[in-house]
Amino acid sequence: MATKKAAESTLYHLSPKGFWKKFTDNVVVNPEISSGLPLSEMFRYPPPASRPEKYSTPATKASDIAENPYWKRDVRRNYPQLSVVTQAGLSSLLIEHSKPQQVAAPTEGQEVVAEKQEELDLSAAIATVTSKNQIYSSEQLPPTLPTAYPKWVPQRAAEAPHPEFTYWPMAMYK
Repeated sequence: MATKKAAESTLYHLSPKGFWKKFTDNVVVNPEISSGLPLSEMFRYPPPASRPEKYSTPATKASDIAENPYWKRDVRRNYPQLSVVTQAGLSSLLIEHSKPQQVAAPTEGQEVVAEKQEELDLSAAIATVTSKNQIYSSEQLPPTLPTAYPKWVPQRAAEAPHPEFTYWPMAMYK
């Protein structure tokens, strides 16, 4: 008694019918091969589109038209905003942040008012900040960008072998 060892190719998969069945039988190398398309009623329960109720999108804050205007959602016109720093503003920031920060103790009923800085030229502000404390020196250098490979420093290597008393212009470096 012979037993069937191979799976039935048309048992769980769609198979061609009509004209395409004849075409497959005549043209394809192996007409018994499966199409690979599973039968929807065999493997999908419930089958697609068999549910009677319709899907409704759940209500969220984004679906409320009153709280979600178009200009908030329109990312196409979300251009970067320009920021302008004048030389006078930059000089006042430099002077203000070069001093050690002191925070006064809070007192009830009084408003804290920042003292007004006089308008300084930017070059004068940079000169006053750098004259108070020197940021960089020969011992403390400014930061450098990290590199994956160290910079190559040429070092003279041993001479290449060549005959003695001959002109040899090549120098070896490592």
